[in-house]
Amino acid sequence: MTPEAADHLEKARHCLYRARVILASDVPEVAGREAYMAGFHAAQAVIAERTGKDARTHRGVHVEFARLTKNEPAIDDELRRFLPQSYDMKAISDYGVGPDDGVPSAKAAVAIENAERFIAAVAMLLT
Repeated sequence: MTPEAADHLEKARHCLYRARVILASDVPEVAGREAYMAGFHAAQAVIAERTGKDARTHRGVHVEFARLTKNEPAIDDELRRFLPQSYDMKAISDYGVGPDDGVPSAKAAVAIENAERFIAAVAMLLT
């Protein structure tokens, strides 16, 4: 594994840890954001490993990760959908205003579980 890919995977694990701590502190929108960011950095690890580059945008990471893993049995359809589906929690955390812009704790908890599975699959793919 390249040093850059390893750095992204370590960052992914750190974001996952923070997501758990933040959810335990009852701040689900930020926990959901960190779960998304954990997946984002894990996807960047795959991109860095396979292309030697980083994608420049969140959408670019989503598209490039899907392209690079489309034939990988370790990355099932549910994992391929994780990034675009969980991005809304990042957007709510970063930009949402008003009483209706929140993330339920249960949704953040599911995102954390999925991020953990996403990181594990990426780690297996890269070793």
